[in-house]
Amino acid sequence: MSSTVIITVLTLFVLASGSAIILYFISQKFAVFEDARIDQVMEVLPGANCGGCGFAGCRNFAESMVVAESLDGLNCPAGGPDVMTNIASILGKEVSETMPLTAVLKCNGTPEHRKKTSIYEGVRMCRIQHDLYSGDTDCSYGCIGMGDCVVACKFDALAMDTVTNLPVVDEDNCVACGACVRECPRNLLELHKKAPKYRKIYVACSNCDKGGPAKRACAVACIGCGKCVKVCKYEAITM
Repeated sequence: MSSTVIITVLTLFVLASGSAIILYFISQKFAVFEDARIDQVMEVLPGANCGGCGFAGCRNFAESMVVAESLDGLNCPAGGPDVMTNIASILGKEVSETMPLTAVLKCNGTPEHRKKTSIYEGVRMCRIQHDLYSGDTDCSYGCIGMGDCVVACKFDALAMDTVTNLPVVDEDNCVACGACVRECPRNLLELHKKAPKYRKIYVACSNCDKGGPAKRACAVACIGCGKCVKVCKYEAITM
């Protein structure tokens, strides 16, 4: 083997070794050491990445809980109280009890109450239909009925009723992640405290028109008359 080849090989070896050593020290200097508790919290979280906690995903939520001084204001709706209790145990922190929530629909505009005045032929998506025109009834505030909220739900807590053409919430499956709330282009879904059906009181209408136009568009539209406020002796209703 000629001396030229030997020198070339040795030169490349020295350069490679030197580069490797430099890269090693640089990696040690700028290494980011992750808290091992993040992975422990991730094992407890459901991994739904639903965004109900207010973060982009479960990983971001876990990182925030590890560095947070307190778990107040932090909650995993998909996991519920048991998951938060386990996380608090891992992190050595206390967790406050949160009231269970469920989604409710602020519309009762069934075909019986709200007559169709036009026919929509196009992509069956609520947001597209909402952006293109007011809808196939005279009520421009009510549920469009294309089921975007059902598609957005990862927990099988929503289903379209074939008779009413309105989404129905299964409270046993609803984790109050808020995906349906964010998906509805008309803001018809809200998160309310869970309660027995006989105690669940809310206005199932979002119409903002005055009495005449509202009633013509939907037979059960709220016209803002204020009668409910007057008859409530507990002052539990306000306009």
